[in-house]
Amino acid sequence: MSDLKNKRCVPCEGGIPPLSKEEVEKNLKQLKDWELSKDGHKISRNFHFKNFYETMAFVNAVAWIANQEDHHPDLEVSYSDCRVHYNTHAVNGLTENDFICASKVDQLLA
Repeated sequence: MSDLKNKRCVPCEGGIPPLSKEEVEKNLKQLKDWELSKDGHKISRNFHFKNFYETMAFVNAVAWIANQEDHHPDLEVSYSDCRVHYNTHAVNGLTENDFICASKVDQLLA
């Protein structure tokens, strides 16, 4: 099993296939509480915080990871919740980059 949190994202401009269902399931097992969308094209996780300040601190930390890895999630932010969604738009599905970033986001709360 690879250690996703220690890997780096590689640029993806398309031209490669998304991960297979088997590869997605293998990578998903390395994450905590992430859910696969019904169509299999996205992974998501909900994070809950005590207040707006903690939520925004988390959002800023996720933004820092996204900048470092050059791989950006979709975020849904409210007062005490943030839902993070990863997929690779260039391949209309999931790549290892999505799992690398999700693993790094998990480490924020470890």
